Amino acid sequence: MTGFRRGVRLGIDVGRARIGVSRCDPDGMLAVPVETVPRGDESVSRILQLVAEYEPLELLVGLPINMRGEDTPSTADAREFAHALAAASGLAVRLIDERLSTVTAHQALRASGRSQRESRGVIDQAAAVVLLQQAIDTEKNTGSPAGTALILDEESH
Repeated sequence: MTGFRRGVRLGIDVGRARIGVSRCDPDGMLAVPVETVPRGDESVSRILQLVAEYEPLELLVGLPINMRGEDTPSTADAREFAHALAAASGLAVRLIDERLSTVTAHQALRASGRSQRESRGVIDQAAAVVLLQQAIDTEKNTGSPAGTALILDEESH
């Protein structure tokens, strides 16, 4: 486990309607779903409550880029939300390439026998689990944190 920083992490899958939240144990053995937060004015404050409850080392926010590695309108939305979380929480935030997390989550839920309609409430949590698990596995395998550290501009403080 060379180079793995011990500590709980929260995975955040930012969507237009819902935000999936996952967490891992301090040793990064397993990412598990926490909840789906409705997107709106209270989203950041609800995630701050989860931060207070789980006391994570950092927040890992999924960055939805297209298959060519280019930004999309959802990418800008996720970056803005990540900035708001970083400013409000004071925690380190890392942006994680999540190109396939929602696809992988849909496949896993289908394989478990859930229909698309039955999965709507948990798909965001499942996507957050996938992106967090990929990030902790990457850190364990490489010894370096996954993704890119979010740097707050002085104006956003």
